[in-house]
Amino acid sequence: MSKGQKTKIKASRTDIAVQVIVYMIVIAVCLVIILPCLNVLVLAFNDGKDAARGGIWFWPRMPTFDNIKEVFRDGSIVRAYGYTIARTVIGTVLSLTVTTLAAFSLKQKDLPGNKLITMLITFTMLFSGGMIPTYIQYKNLHLLNSFWVYVVPSLVSVTYLLMARTFFEGIPDSLEESAKLDGCSYFQIYTRIMLPLSKPVIAVVGLYTAVNHWNDWFAGAFYMSDTSKWPVQTVLQQMLSKAMSSQQEITSVAQALAQNATAVTSDSLKMAAVVITTVPILCVYPFVQKYFAQGAMIGAVKG
Repeated sequence: MSKGQKTKIKASRTDIAVQVIVYMIVIAVCLVIILPCLNVLVLAFNDGKDAARGGIWFWPRMPTFDNIKEVFRDGSIVRAYGYTIARTVIGTVLSLTVTTLAAFSLKQKDLPGNKLITMLITFTMLFSGGMIPTYIQYKNLHLLNSFWVYVVPSLVSVTYLLMARTFFEGIPDSLEESAKLDGCSYFQIYTRIMLPLSKPVIAVVGLYTAVNHWNDWFAGAFYMSDTSKWPVQTVLQQMLSKAMSSQQEITSVAQALAQNATAVTSDSLKMAAVVITTVPILCVYPFVQKYFAQGAMIGAVKG
């Protein structure tokens, strides 16, 4: 065997060893992410009294739906789901519309005061009005105890606006100039050229906006005194607070038996709430996955 062949074999073995190490690291990272999520799912469907004993990892020891039933027991969660779904769908659609229109406008170099408008918009990322002025403003706008308090304040996010503008700036100006020569208006350029070419940024901004709407409990807790209009996150937050304040934590099997703990504990209720609120929004990811990888780095590097 020649010296060159020995060198190739050695290099091949080194490449294989590196690949094995890389695969092992990736598998370890995946396990670190997946196993805790699996444990939460298992505890959500395990008897709470039995879960207090510990030793449950990847399979329910005493399977039960009592935790899920407890979350849905009074029916308020179903009504709250309606408000959450409505605010997520309506809020995301309106936010995408306003954000992309504003980004397309700021992309125009002949827009009067373009730099000043961008500077003023960016300034809002550094400072906010504070909770009390915000509350007073919402009151003056008659948004308190209204469904639109969930939608209107979050119509535009400066971060997403700058992401969309950066993406639009990456589209060749020649396409817009050709459309203008063909007699297209700005709105026609926006609908016929910009939007069809902007699926990655629309998918990313839409997903982030939908997740923000879905996970928001603050607006319901502070700006909505009518509990019948609370979103699901606010309802679950209040439900968990009551459960934790009314039920003593179980720290050992002896305490659980001595106190005759119920099948549903505060910990098992937490896990059930996590599953109920997380699984629906996770179902959205497969539909935008092909655009997400392409659009996730938008705005990170500006040419």
